[in-house]
Formats: sequence, C-alpha cells, structure tokens
Amino acid sequence: MIKNHLNKIFSILLVTILLAGNLFASQVGDLMEKGNNYYQQKNYEKAISVYQQLADEGYEGVSLFYNLGNSYYRDGRLGYAILNYEKALRISPNDDDVQHNLAIANTKTVDKIDTLPKFFLFQWWESLLALFTVTGWTYLSYIFFILILISIGIYFFTKNSKVQRYSFFGGLAFSITLILSVILLIVNLNRELNVKQGIIIKQVISVKLSPDPNSNDAFVIHEGLKVQIEDKVDDWVKIRLHDGKIGWLPKEDVATI
Repeated sequence: MIKNHLNKIFSILLVTILLAGNLFASQVGDLMEKGNNYYQQKNYEKAISVYQQLADEGYEGVSLFYNLGNSYYRDGRLGYAILNYEKALRISPNDDDVQHNLAIANTKTVDKIDTLPKFFLFQWWESLLALFTVTGWTYLSYIFFILILISIGIYFFTKNSKVQRYSFFGGLAFSITLILSVILLIVNLNRELNVKQGIIIKQVISVKLSPDPNSNDAFVIHEGLKVQIEDKVDDWVKIRLHDGKIGWLPKEDVATI
C-alpha cells in the first residue's frame, strides 16, 4: 500500500517536473523569437529588454549572449556588447561567430593596453586550456576514464595476446590523456572560482589609488576594457590591467563576466 502511494507521488512529481521544464523551454523559445523579431526590425532597445529578461531569469546560452551582445553593439553600448560576447565565449570558447564579433568590438575600444609577449609554450598552454569549458573538460575526463575501464576489461577477459597488447597500450595512452585532461580541468576550475574578470561599462572613468572618492587618480580607462578583478571593499573593487597597473573604481562601473 505504502509502496503504491510512493510510486504515485513519484510519478506525479516526475510529470510536474517534465511539464515545468517543457513550459520553461517554450517560454524561452517564445522570448528568443520575440527578441529576434525586434532585432530584425532594428528596434534594438526592445530586443535588449527581451534578451536581458531571459538573462536576468538565469537562462544562459551562447545564442542569448551573442544576440544580446549584437543588440548592445548596434545600440552603441560597447561595454555591454563586449561583456555579453565574453559571456558567450565562456560557454563556447571556439565559437567563430562570437570570436569574430568580439574582435570587431574590441577594435572600437579606446584603450589599447600593451602587454609583454608570452613565451610560445605559455601561448600553447593557454590555447589548450581554451579548447573546452569546465563542463567540456569534465565530460572528456569521464570519457577517458570509461575508455580505461574498457581497456582493462578487454585485457583481462580476452585470450588473444595481440588484443591484450593493444588494450594494454591503449589503456596506458588513455591514462596519460586522462591525467592531462584532469589537470586542465582543475586549472580551469580554479580560474573560474578564483580569477574574476570584468568589463568596464562606464564610458570614461578615473581609477583611484585607493577605495575612496577623494583619493588621487591613478589612470583613466574607457568602456569595453577587459580587467581582472582582484579585491572588493564596500562599494569599490580593485582591478588590474593586462600591463600590470592597479587601481580602485566603484563596483557599478565594471560588470563581471
């Protein structure tokens, strides 16, 4: 009796969750279509309003941030355009359309920060890290782990020495790639949790030497500039530029990617 009641309750909950998921997906589709129509009509303010509503409700997707970035760019709000292109790249680092539009938007920024050229090994390492997101490296690690288990199973359950040899070396190769993918996963996860980056969204701002409006100016930056966020004190955040300059600005002037 109790078991039958639990099964009914579980079934009702499952159906409720599925219906809610389908309803949310339908609402997302309708709003995306509505925003796309506004964009095609060149009504960028309304397109931004619709896309931003989805983002504020917690929906994340490459298409959403890409379309939102395009709408902000067309509306002349460069900082927010770059911010949303960067958010899209966090989800899909190798998306050609997003990379192309972000590159165009970055040419419009006022600040051109000179950075020291990286050693080619560091450049190779950064490119390798950017191949996948944290989710991508997690899935890849699972795949290699499963392949190792399959190789072990084949090795112990086959009687063919040639197949055993192939499975042994295959398992060894999968183990090496698993270790590498786990290392890359940990590095990406650490960056996502501890390294925060932001985009300047105010047109012009004087960065201060300390978190105080009466502090001396350190330097001036403009909207669209990508910075690293290092600390926070009340309503102030400490930023670092790619050339090493450090200063403080009000938190409402920078948006976290």
